[in-house]
Amino acid sequence: MKRRQFLNTATAGSLFLPGLAMRGQNAPSNKLNIALIGVWGRGTVHYDAISTQNVVALCDINENRLREAGQRWPQAKTYVDWRKCLDQKDIDAVVICTTDHTHAFIANWALNRQKHVYCEKPLGITVEEVRTVRANYIRNRNKVATQHGTQRHAYPNFNRVRELILDGAIGELRTVSLWGTRQIRKPGYLPVEGTPPSHLNYDLWIGPSEYHPYNPGYFSGSAGSNCLNWNMYWDFGVGQIGDMGAHTMDIAWNAIDAKLPLSAEADMTVSEKFNPEVTPVEFKATFEHPANSWRGPIRVVWYQGGPMPKSPHPAIDLKTVGHAALFEGTKGALIGHFESRILLPSVKDGDMTYYKPRPASRLIPPLGWKTPPMPTAPGARPARESIFQWEWINACKTDLKTSCDFVYGGDLIEQMLLGLVSYRVGKKLEYDGAAGRVTNVAGANQFLRRKYRPGWTLNG
Repeated sequence: MKRRQFLNTATAGSLFLPGLAMRGQNAPSNKLNIALIGVWGRGTVHYDAISTQNVVALCDINENRLREAGQRWPQAKTYVDWRKCLDQKDIDAVVICTTDHTHAFIANWALNRQKHVYCEKPLGITVEEVRTVRANYIRNRNKVATQHGTQRHAYPNFNRVRELILDGAIGELRTVSLWGTRQIRKPGYLPVEGTPPSHLNYDLWIGPSEYHPYNPGYFSGSAGSNCLNWNMYWDFGVGQIGDMGAHTMDIAWNAIDAKLPLSAEADMTVSEKFNPEVTPVEFKATFEHPANSWRGPIRVVWYQGGPMPKSPHPAIDLKTVGHAALFEGTKGALIGHFESRILLPSVKDGDMTYYKPRPASRLIPPLGWKTPPMPTAPGARPARESIFQWEWINACKTDLKTSCDFVYGGDLIEQMLLGLVSYRVGKKLEYDGAAGRVTNVAGANQFLRRKYRPGWTLNG
C-alpha cells in the first residue's frame, strides 16, 4: 500500500494510539499510560478513574505521599521533579494536581511533548500563562485531548440552565451575576518557622515562584482543604478567583457562549484594599462581552467574600446559597446553582406564554453521553467527578473532544484574571483579546505576567 493510501485509510483512533482501532478501544493493550503529577490533595480524587488505565509514573514533592501512592501502583516509576517525570518516554497522558502556580508550566511542557493533559483549575495564575497554554493546545488540538478540572460541569443542571437561557425563559439576556461567599483571610506570607522535613522537597514546591521561607502552615490541612492554606498568596495562587470562582463561573460560561471580554473593571468601592502579598477576600469585578449570534451584548459580574448582587425577589435571600449565578433578562430572572435552579418570571409576563419548554427529545445530552461506561466494581455507580475524568480518558483514545478543553477553560480563567489585574491598578481596563493586551492603561500590562526564578521556563 502506498504511504498516502495508508494515511487516508488509517482510522483516527489508530493515529492517536498505535493499533487502537485494530485491537478495540477497551482492550487491555489500548489503555493509556498515565502520569499523575501531584498524588495527594486533588490527586486522590483521580485514583479510581486513572486506575482503569496504566499508571506508569507518579510525581510529588512529598516523598511520604509518593510512597503511599506507590503502594497502589507499585509498577509506576516515581519522581519528585515533574520536569524529569515528563521525560519518561512511554507516557501518553498527564494528570496535573499540583499547586496552582505550577499548573501552566507542567501543562505547557506536556503539550510540547504532545501528551494528553488533564489540568486541575486554574489553568494558570497569570494571563500570559493561560494564553501560552491555550495557544499550545490549539496548535496540537488534532493530536491531544485536554480537560480543565471544573468537574462540576458534569452535573445535568448545567445543561438545564443553558436550555432555559437559549430558549428565552427570561427573555433577552442582559446581565449575569455570580458570587461566592467563602472568606479565607491571610495577613501576608508566613514567617520562617523551622526547616522543611526530609521527605518534603520544599525548593521544588516553590518551583518558578519567588522564594519564601518554609513554614508548615502552607501544608497543614486535610487532602481536600490543603490548597486553602496557600492559594490566597499572589505567588502561589489567585485565591477564590481560581478556586470556587472557576467552578461558579462555569455555570454561566456553559450558558452564554462567551469568549474573552472587551473590558474588565474591579469595583474598588466594595473590594478590599490591595495587599501586595495576599489576594482579596471582598472583591467585585464587571466584564463586558460583545453580542454573538443569538444574544446581544451582556455584562458578567463576579462577587466574592461578602459583596452580593441584588436579589430579583424580596422573598429570596441569595446569601443562603454559597456559590451560584443570577441570569437577568427582559422578562425574568434565573438563579442557577450547581445542582438546582429557580425561574422567576417578571410580574408583567408572569403567565410565561412567551416561553415554550423544549421536548425531551431536544434536551442537551448529558456529559459524556457518547462515552462507553466507565469500568467499575459490580453494582457501583461512578461519581460525577469520575464521569468528567472518564470523558477525557475516552477522548484521548477517540475524537479528542471534551466539554472543558483548554480553549473553553482558558477563556474562562483569562477573564477572571483580568478582573484581578484591574483590581491591582484600580482602573477599568479596555482589552484586546486577540493581542492579549490592555489598550488604555499601559501600566496594567506588566500584571498580565510574572517574573520567574532563574532556571525555570514556562516553555520548556
